[in-house]
Amino acid sequence: MAAGAGSAAAVAAVGGSGGPAGPQAVGVAAGGVPQAGPGGPPVPGPGAVLIGDRLYSGVLITLENCLLPEHTLRFTPSMSSGLDPDTETELRVTGCELIQAAGILLRLPQVAMATGQVLFQRFFYTKSFVKHSMEHVSMACVHLASKIEEAPRRIRDVINVFHRLRHLREKKKPVPLILDQEYVNLKNQIIKAERRVLKELGFCVHVKHPHKIIVMYLQVLECERNQHLVQTSWVASEGK
Repeated sequence: MAAGAGSAAAVAAVGGSGGPAGPQAVGVAAGGVPQAGPGGPPVPGPGAVLIGDRLYSGVLITLENCLLPEHTLRFTPSMSSGLDPDTETELRVTGCELIQAAGILLRLPQVAMATGQVLFQRFFYTKSFVKHSMEHVSMACVHLASKIEEAPRRIRDVINVFHRLRHLREKKKPVPLILDQEYVNLKNQIIKAERRVLKELGFCVHVKHPHKIIVMYLQVLECERNQHLVQTSWVASEGK
């Protein structure tokens, strides 16, 4: 079951990348709010870590900032780069569908595919589709999610699957992937994309999926045999 781009509306917000802020840098909270004026002494903000004379930004997730604010949903980095909303939505849907299809071919558990889709959506609320390859990030999210959900797959297998999906999408006859320098370069790009996803999300990659809760509620209501209700609830939880 493919997860649509609408599921991004409920993804957790992540602020800060955990990088060094420098001896004279200001404290930065999870939302990127400076805690001291320029040139002033470093003042650790919520979630910031002071190690020696260097201040490192932190990631702080609370009930107040666990969801993306409305202005972030309306004005994304891709829109700031000149991408129209319809194209961005199409790219989000395509990315999620690729992750779902790749997960099926890789025989990943459904929870791993859902995790990959959430990571994909989170990343592109901090970075632009114009500056980052949708396909590379999709592959990176599949590889990362497989490790998070304890069902690791090799990067080579992920690349092979996406290579096949690309040919099917373009209605071409699938051909074997040649292990040449182009493959090596692509593999390195996927590794870098995975690191970039981790950096932008501040290594906060835990995803709490609603599917188990849905099943529990349906059982309590004694509606687990109502196939239409079960399917509708499942799809609604993915934002379709």
